[in-house]
Amino acid sequence: MGDETITIGEDKKPIISEELCIGCGICVNKCPFNALKIINLPEALKSELVHQFGPNAFRLYRLPLPQKGRVIGLLGKNGIGKTTALKILSGEMKPNLGNYETPPDWKQVLLHYKGTELYNYLKLLTEHKIKPSFKNQYITELESEKKVKDLLEHGSKRFDEFVKKLEIEAILDKPLNELSGGDLQRVAIAKTLMKEASIYLFDEPSSYLDIYQRLKIAKVIRGFAKEAPVVVVEHDLAVLDFLADQIHLIYGSAGAYGIITNLYPQRHAINTYLSGWLKEENVRFAEPFKFIIHPSAVRSYNKPLINYSTFAKAYDGFRLEVKGSTIHQGEVVGVLGPNAIGKTTFVKTLAGIIEPTEGKIELKAKVSYKPQYLKKTSKTSQHTVGELISSFQSEVLSSEILHRLNIDPLMERSLSELSGGELQTIAIALCLLREADIYMLDEPSSYLDSSQRLQVAKSITWTMEKRSKAALVVDHDVYFIDMIADSLMVFSGEPSKYGIGEGPFDMRRGMNMFLKEVRVTFRRDQETHRPRVNKPDSRLDREQRECGEYYYPR
Repeated sequence: MGDETITIGEDKKPIISEELCIGCGICVNKCPFNALKIINLPEALKSELVHQFGPNAFRLYRLPLPQKGRVIGLLGKNGIGKTTALKILSGEMKPNLGNYETPPDWKQVLLHYKGTELYNYLKLLTEHKIKPSFKNQYITELESEKKVKDLLEHGSKRFDEFVKKLEIEAILDKPLNELSGGDLQRVAIAKTLMKEASIYLFDEPSSYLDIYQRLKIAKVIRGFAKEAPVVVVEHDLAVLDFLADQIHLIYGSAGAYGIITNLYPQRHAINTYLSGWLKEENVRFAEPFKFIIHPSAVRSYNKPLINYSTFAKAYDGFRLEVKGSTIHQGEVVGVLGPNAIGKTTFVKTLAGIIEPTEGKIELKAKVSYKPQYLKKTSKTSQHTVGELISSFQSEVLSSEILHRLNIDPLMERSLSELSGGELQTIAIALCLLREADIYMLDEPSSYLDSSQRLQVAKSITWTMEKRSKAALVVDHDVYFIDMIADSLMVFSGEPSKYGIGEGPFDMRRGMNMFLKEVRVTFRRDQETHRPRVNKPDSRLDREQRECGEYYYPR
C-alpha cells in the first residue's frame, strides 16, 4: 500500500514499524544475516510487558516473585531475560513497561503494579528499605591484584563462618587474578552471602564448580532462605532441583522476548521443562526429552576400539595414576571427579598432547579433542563460523550435526563476536565433525543453558551410534553425564596433591563409587526417570546409604 514498514535509521540499520508489520516473513527470508525475527505474541501479554530495550528489541514479560523463607529458581535458556529479571529485582534496572522512549518514573511503575503481589516488594525497593545482595553471572569482573581476604572485608561478622563453610581458607592470601574459575566463584558467593541484605540474588552460582562443591554451595544457600528471600538462576537441573523450593520457567526466543510463568513446585517445573509443553498455557516451547531408565550396557560388549596401559603423570606437588583399560566401539565414557584431581591431565595424555611420566601411551586411534578452556586466536577470530567449518561440508553427517546443534543462525557471525555459549557450541560441533576413532570432550556443558545441554547430549550419543566410534566426556553436570554415558571413569584422591583414575565401570558401579565419595544419594523421578538428589538425612537418603545404593535403588 506504499507504507514504509521498514525504514533505515540514523545508524544505517533497518527499523521495522511494529504497527504496520503484518508478519508476512518476507524480510526474515530476504535478510542474508539471519538478523530478523517476526513473532506474533498474544494480545493479552501487552499489559504484562515489564521492560523493552528499544525499537524492535528484546522485551521481557512478567517478573519473578521473591518469597520469604523460600528459594525461588529461574529456569530457561540463555538470552530470554533471566539476568534482566534479577537486575530489576535488585534495583540495578528500572522497568520501563515497554515505554523505552520516555521511561516512566518509579511512581508510575508502582501505579502499574498496584493491587499485585509485586507492589509491596517494588515499593520497599524504591524506599531503600530492601537491601539486595546480587552475585553477578560474570565473576571475572572480580579479578584484580587485591587479595581474597581484603575483598571479603576481613573482620566482618560473617567472615569466619563463610570462609569455613565455603572452604576458602587456603586461598585467603592469594590475589584474585591468580584464582581458578572454581575458587573465584566461591569467593563471589561468599562476598554475596556476607552482606547484611534483605534479599539474595544468585546468577548461575554453580558454574566452574565440581558436583561436590555445587551441592555444598546449594546447602549453604538453602540455609540462608530462613533469613531472607533467595532467587537463583541455574542451568544444572540436579542442583536446581536440590536447591529451589519453587521455580519460575521462562520461555521465549533468544534475543527477541521472554515470558516468565507462574510459580511451580520444583519437581513439576523441571518435569514441565523437560516435556517442553506448558499445559496450563497450552504452549509448546521445546522438543521433549526423555531419560533412559537403565542406561544401555549392550555397547560395552562391542568390538574393543582403544586399549591403554597403566600410566602416571607427575607435576611439582601433584601426581596422577591411571589404571589401564579398554574403550569399545560406540561407547560413551563419562568422566567424573572433583576439580584439580587430574581428569584433564588424563584426557590430554590419552590424546597425545602431553607425555606420561611413567608408562607409555601408544594410541594408534585417531583422536578429536575439545579442550576445557576455549581461546579465540588472532588468526581465527576474524573468520566467520561458516568459513571455519566449510572444510567439513563434504562429511556425510555434517548437516545433521549442525542442525542438531543449531549452528545455522551463527554461520555469518565472526568468531570474535560469539558469546561463551556460542563458542562452546561451535567447538563441540568442530570436534564431532572431524573424522576420528575417539572423541574427547572436556567440560562441554560449560556456558550452555539447560536446553542446549540436552541438544549437545543428543548430538554426542547420536554421532557415536551412527559412526560406531567412542567418546570420552569430562563434565560436572550429573544430569548431562547420566544422559550420555554408557560407562564411567571415576577419579578420586586429594585435589591438587594426587589423583587416581579407575574404570570404565558400568553406570551403577561407577556412580555408586563417585556418589559415595561426595556423600550424595540419587533417586529416579517416577514421571520422567530423571536423576533427583535426595535431601540430606531424608528417609530415602538414609535407606540408600545403609544398603550402599547411592545411584538409584533397584
